[in-house]
Amino acid sequence: MVKDQKNAEAAISRRDFGRLLAPGTVAATGLFGARARLFAQSTHDTSRNDLGARTYNIRESGAVGDGKTPDTQALQRAIDACHADGGGTVLVPAGTFVIGTVELKSNVTLHLAAAATLLGSPEGSHYHAISQIPLHGDATLEDGNYALLFAVDAKNITIEGKGTIDGHGAQFRSVDGAPPPSGLAGDRRPYHLLFYRCEGITLKDVSLLDSAYHSVRIIQSSHVHIDAVYIHNRVNGNNDGFHFISTEHVTLTNCTVKSQDDACALFGSCRHITIANSFFSTRWSVFRFGGGHAEDIAITNCLLHEVGGCPIKFQGDSAARFENISFSNLIFKDVTGPISISVGGRMNPPNDSTPVIVRNISFSNLRGNVVACPPARLPESALSINSRPGERNSCIVLNSVNGATLENISFDNVHLTFAGGGTSQDASQRDIPQTYGEYFKLGTPPSYALFARNARGLTLHNVRFQVDEPDLRPAIVFDSVQDAAINCLSIQANPRAESVLRLIDSRQILLTATRVLTPASTFLQIEGSSNDGIIVEGGDLSKAASPLAARRGAKEQAVKLRNLS
Repeated sequence: MVKDQKNAEAAISRRDFGRLLAPGTVAATGLFGARARLFAQSTHDTSRNDLGARTYNIRESGAVGDGKTPDTQALQRAIDACHADGGGTVLVPAGTFVIGTVELKSNVTLHLAAAATLLGSPEGSHYHAISQIPLHGDATLEDGNYALLFAVDAKNITIEGKGTIDGHGAQFRSVDGAPPPSGLAGDRRPYHLLFYRCEGITLKDVSLLDSAYHSVRIIQSSHVHIDAVYIHNRVNGNNDGFHFISTEHVTLTNCTVKSQDDACALFGSCRHITIANSFFSTRWSVFRFGGGHAEDIAITNCLLHEVGGCPIKFQGDSAARFENISFSNLIFKDVTGPISISVGGRMNPPNDSTPVIVRNISFSNLRGNVVACPPARLPESALSINSRPGERNSCIVLNSVNGATLENISFDNVHLTFAGGGTSQDASQRDIPQTYGEYFKLGTPPSYALFARNARGLTLHNVRFQVDEPDLRPAIVFDSVQDAAINCLSIQANPRAESVLRLIDSRQILLTATRVLTPASTFLQIEGSSNDGIIVEGGDLSKAASPLAARRGAKEQAVKLRNLS
C-alpha cells in the first residue's frame, strides 16, 4: 500500500513536470520559470516527515550551470526553500554556475559536488552591499561589505564538498590606474565568504580561488569550524586568506592557504581559537594580530613557506591587549622577520589613551631560515612584489613604547638561521625611534637575531641563532629589558663585530650555559649607567677574545662573570 502510494506520487510529479514542459507552457512562461515554480511547490509539502533533511538541487530551481548564464536567483531560490523547510542540503551539482551576491541562511548546508564551481560574476552590477554590516563606528569593519556568499545573524551554516568557489578576482583589479573590468574597486570588491554575527559556521573541503578581496571574512561570530579548506588568493591587492574579527571558539585545521596578503588575520577581540596542521604562504604576514583583546589562542604544527612582511606580527594601539597565546611546532622556510611584537601606539598618544598590554606569549619548537628580502614574485601570483627596506636583514623584534606592557615572553627550543649581511653602520644604531609598527618601520634593526626593548620577564631556553652571510651586528640587543633568563644559548659570532650581545640599561639578566660558536671579539658589551644585576655563569666563551666590555657610561661592576671556560 505504502509503496503503491509513493509510486503514484512519483508518477503525478512526472506528469506535472511534463505538462510544465509542454511547448505552449514553455513558450508562455519560460522553461526555467516553470521548473522553479514546480520546485517551489514541491519543497513546501509540510506533510512529509523529512523536514530539515531534504536535498535541494539548484538545477531543479532553474540553474543552468553553463559558465555564462547568471544563476544567482536559482541558487537563492534553493537556499530560501531549504531554509523555509527547516533546513537541509542545497546541492550544487557538476557544472559552472555564475553568481553574484547570494545570502546563506540558518540550518542550510551548501554542498558542492567535486565537479561543481560557483563562479563569481564579472559584472559589478550583480553584487550589492550588505546593508546590515555597518562600515562606520567600528574601525575593524571599514574594509567593505560586499560578498559573493554572505550570512547575517544566522545559525548552523555549512559550506562543504570537493567543489570550487572561484571569485573571478582578476576582473576586479585595476591595471595602470584604469577602472577594473567589473567596475567595482577598493572596498566594494566582494569577498568569497562573509559572515556577520553568526553562530555555528562550518567550512569543509572546499577550494576557494581568486577572490576579488579577502577570501573568508568572519565578524563577531562564534563556534566556527574550518577543516581541509584550500585557498589560493593571489590575483589582487589585499588578497587575505582568513580574516577573523571579534570571533571566538574557532578551530582551523588541515588547511592550505596561498594568499597575497595576510593569510590568517585576527583583529578585534578574538579568543578561544586553535589553529593546527596547516600550510601558509603569503606576501604579507601569516598570523597578524591587530587591536582589540586577543587571548587564549593556540597555534601549532604549521608550515610557513615563502612569507614576506613577517610571519607572526602583533600590533596594537590604545587599549589593545594580547594574552595567553602560544605558538609551537612551526617550520619557517624563506621568510622575513620572522616575529614582530611591536606595540604602544602613536609617537604622541592622547592623554586619555590606555596603554597596550602584551603578556604570556610563548614560542616553542621553531625551526627554519630567515631571508634578506621576499622573492620578486610569489609562485602562481599575478602581482609583482616591491620589498620594503626594513624587510632586509630582519630579526625577531619585541618592541614596547609609550608605557605599553610587554612581559612574560618565552622562546624554547628555537633554531633559526638568519640571512645576515648587516653592516657596521647597521650595528651602530642606538637611537631606534620610540614608535611602534611593523618591524620594517624601525629600519634595519641593530641585531641580527633578536632585538628587545622595554620588555620584562623574557625567557630563552635552548635557543640557537646562526647566519648565512657574515653580519657585523650583535646577535642579541636588549634595550631597557628587565628580568630576563637565558639558558643554553648558542650563537654564531663575527670577530669584526663589536660584540656578540649588547645590553643597554638592562637589569636582572641571567645568562647560563652560553656557547659562542665562532670567533668573536667581545662576548657581552654593556652600555648605559642603568645596567645592574647581570650574571653570566657557566658556558663556553672561549672563542671570544674578551668576555666583557663596558661602554657609554656603563660600569663593569654591573656584571658578574662566574665559572666561565
